[in-house]
Amino acid sequence: MTSLRTRERLTQRLQQQGVVDNRVLDIIRNTPRHLFLDEALAHRAYEDTALPIGHGQTLSQPYIVARMTEILLETTDKLDRVLEIGTGSGYQSAILAQCVTKLYSVERIRPLQDKARSRLRQLGLHNVQLKHADGGFGWPEQGPYDAILSAAAPAVVPDELKQQLGPNGVLVIPVGADEQHLTLVTRNGTDNDFTVKTLEPVRFVPLLGGVVR
Repeated sequence: MTSLRTRERLTQRLQQQGVVDNRVLDIIRNTPRHLFLDEALAHRAYEDTALPIGHGQTLSQPYIVARMTEILLETTDKLDRVLEIGTGSGYQSAILAQCVTKLYSVERIRPLQDKARSRLRQLGLHNVQLKHADGGFGWPEQGPYDAILSAAAPAVVPDELKQQLGPNGVLVIPVGADEQHLTLVTRNGTDNDFTVKTLEPVRFVPLLGGVVR
């Protein structure tokens, strides 16, 4: 279930789907995805598929976790301060934490956040700061950010997130309702001017408002 061979098969599948960044592939290979699932689903941890984590949320497909991380590494040289919208199980957080100096992650569902905090501590990832809040508003007090990654899909890109990007910052976010597309938003310099690029079709849980305690 957790053997190196099993994890190697997963990274080979990711390469076949177009993930080429060796740093991302190494991090995926060496991060124990089974820790981010309930025991009943742990045997499926290294399948390239999304899996339920409760509260109507999912653990994202490894391909999309790898792809979104790869996009951040491709599009900006500076990853000192990064914001994640939707901590969920903490798996994407764990991958990102190994690529950035400081990760700030917002989760609206308290029980998921509590589990994620425990898992990140277990892995010794101490550069992650968590907040229980409505992710659509970001975390402006800790910004501006070099990059923002969202693990939930709004119907349109929230202006609040765009405004929290620092100079030349990038936002990677799934956008849409019935049809969703992974979208890259880049702030041009320090101006209130943004370039929006549609990347590929995806399927994420919707970005919901409010908090769950």
